[in-house]
Amino acid sequence: MATFIDKDFLLQGDIAKNLYHQCASEMPIIDYHNHLDAKDIYNDIHYVSMTEAWLSSDHYMWRALRSNGVNEHFITGNAYEYEKFQKWCEIMPYLIGNPIYHWCHLELKIYFNLDLLINSENCAAIWEHCNALLKTPEFSMRQLLMRRNVDTLCTTDDPLSDLRYHRKIAQSDFPIKVLPTFRADGLFAIEDVEKFNVMLKQLTMLTNIDIVDFSSYAEAMVSRVEYFAEHHCNLSDLGLKVVEYAYACSDVLDDIMFKVLNRLSLSVLEITQFQSAVFKVLGESYDLHGWSMQVHIGVLANVNKRRLHSLGAGSGFSVANDNAIATNLCHLLNSLDEIRALPQTILYSVNPKDSHVLGAILGAFQDSDAAPGKIQLGAAWWFNDHKLGMEQQLQDLANLGALGRFIGMLTDSRSVLSISRHDYFRRILCNLLGQWVDTGEIPNDPHLLLQTVENICYRNAKNYFNFHHSQIL
Repeated sequence: MATFIDKDFLLQGDIAKNLYHQCASEMPIIDYHNHLDAKDIYNDIHYVSMTEAWLSSDHYMWRALRSNGVNEHFITGNAYEYEKFQKWCEIMPYLIGNPIYHWCHLELKIYFNLDLLINSENCAAIWEHCNALLKTPEFSMRQLLMRRNVDTLCTTDDPLSDLRYHRKIAQSDFPIKVLPTFRADGLFAIEDVEKFNVMLKQLTMLTNIDIVDFSSYAEAMVSRVEYFAEHHCNLSDLGLKVVEYAYACSDVLDDIMFKVLNRLSLSVLEITQFQSAVFKVLGESYDLHGWSMQVHIGVLANVNKRRLHSLGAGSGFSVANDNAIATNLCHLLNSLDEIRALPQTILYSVNPKDSHVLGAILGAFQDSDAAPGKIQLGAAWWFNDHKLGMEQQLQDLANLGALGRFIGMLTDSRSVLSISRHDYFRRILCNLLGQWVDTGEIPNDPHLLLQTVENICYRNAKNYFNFHHSQIL
């Protein structure tokens, strides 16, 4: 019987196969949005087992286990690692058609050269084979990244981070660029006044700026952007559960800041005014430094309050929000564009209904004076991160924008093994282009096709983020 993950996995037809094998499979990887830890990369850690590699922090997999009735003891509890792995193998056959089924088998093949199907019968053999390899020097985190031909990684970092491990990596002989991303969510989060004031104290200590009004807060934020820029950051990120906008003059912003500092309650309008102003301040600073701004839209977090209280945030109980986004998102982008300070921007939504809306917004804010593809439709993300979702994102971008300018895939993952999802995306891309050729929708022009694949897989991101100009500290 043929193996499940063979060299032509997901590739139908000669054109798709040629595009993948001649071009896509050979291109370096830029993973410009992930949640790997720079400390782990610097320390060149080894995963102790496949349980840690697959199940220790991946809420996608936790949701899959819960959907199959697995007790929380074997998911986030203190069950033995092999017991957790057994449960994972037991439920895998029931995930047929789920992208996790593809991802895990692809990781077994790519990293461990293992063709076994994941199920109860093969559990022990997979465990022993993979764990033995994880102990070898070739399976350290750095070696795994180099084996996948990774060019650049961008981690996700709190604005208050000291970035010490990014600095250490840059000063080492590690050939892969590991760059920070300025994840700004905490700078917006005034809904929790107590927690926000704790952050303000830390920000004051780091910047030596006495935060007494909105202007001084803006100065402190910009100071942190400059600190990140000194560490060769050129990406920011922001998660917006709901996209809202409201203008406020400086006096109103100072009044809001007074309330925040004195732990007084805020209205919904005041929160929106404050956050809209922060968006503008940071956007201007990003543009000044030549950064790209990522905006992740629509995560309705921790909807199951009982499980939030028992397991904490980020444990697999978030869903896609369904609010309208176009009007307020355009206001936010316009607040920067009208002063010619809109940075390169990548727009993502976790809700697939927003893909056409975002695709249309791209065209309204592109700039003939900027680099091509200044405003990007982000890769299929979270609940869209599967074959159909990737195909739909590519089709929407082709319909509404410039597919040939697309900056490609990212993992948004906490596991180094997830780098193989770039291979998954590249197969899907090549197969889609092959299908379009077969149906006569695009020409069978080898130069055009190879150029398109090469650009989307690697060169567009390399040029868009200006990674080739990064310097060692």
